[in-house]
Amino acid sequence: MADRTPPYAAPEDRPGGIRRIDPSRLAFDIDGVVANTMQLFLDIVRDRYGINHIRLEDITSYKLEDCLDLDPEVITAAIHCLLQGDGGYDLNPMPGSRRVLARMARSTPRMLFVTARPDREVIQSWLRDRLDVPHTAIEVVATGGFESKADALAEAGMQYFVEDRLETCFLLAAAGFEPIVYRQPWNRQPHPFHEVGGWEEIEALIRFSPGV
Repeated sequence: MADRTPPYAAPEDRPGGIRRIDPSRLAFDIDGVVANTMQLFLDIVRDRYGINHIRLEDITSYKLEDCLDLDPEVITAAIHCLLQGDGGYDLNPMPGSRRVLARMARSTPRMLFVTARPDREVIQSWLRDRLDVPHTAIEVVATGGFESKADALAEAGMQYFVEDRLETCFLLAAAGFEPIVYRQPWNRQPHPFHEVGGWEEIEALIRFSPGV
């Protein structure tokens, strides 16, 4: 397993919180962190099925069937639509993500995104289209399952990972990584991890190169 010794100096520690992070050791989940995927899910069920009463705040579990009063077939069809990128729907980046990732790309030649999606092609194409980052800097690993994210991070020599699925954060912590929880309605259970409420807070954690 790759060495994950913190690559920073003690004087750069943030008082009472996580240390400044070397951007070359920081990776990101995509859905719910970089991509506003749950909002797209709501757009699809509204447009295709006329369901207007569900709000983002109603999605209190990553298992949608556990928190939404929807036909399971509707949930399955909507998820299939958003994963395949069909139907003419626009998956938008999370607010602030494009600017911060563009700045980060000027401090590290590689940006790793690890997703539990089974296929990387659609989401990799989306990242290249929507981010102001050189295509050669974007590396996407599609693990096909949450349990395999730790292996991908270890292979790439990462230490920190921004993730919105709380269960995955616990798995990563058990494997020796330092998860950063991206606050969403579906991860409001108690946890011991550092938490961010948006990309400005992620930006404040990163140790950018001088002048960037």
